[in-house]
Amino acid sequence: MSLWAFGNLVLLIIVVPLLVALLNRLLAALEQIRAAAQDTLSGGVALIGELQSTPELLARTDEVIKEVSNGAVRYAGPVSKLLG
Repeated sequence: MSLWAFGNLVLLIIVVPLLVALLNRLLAALEQIRAAAQDTLSGGVALIGELQSTPELLARTDEVIKEVSNGAVRYAGPVSKLLG
């Protein structure tokens, strides 16, 4: 019967505090993850407001590409004649 008492004493003195400490570290890490996820969510929501002008920006990009391609064609003609 004394071995049972010794085992219970070891369980109460060593194992239970160890488990509590490990659980405390786990919960602290979970709180950090939760805070980071909340920051990410708030940043994503703020980013949505910036995306409202995307169609206009894409239209302007298409216009610039057309202008650049016209200039490139005008440039390539004389260059090809020079390089012959």
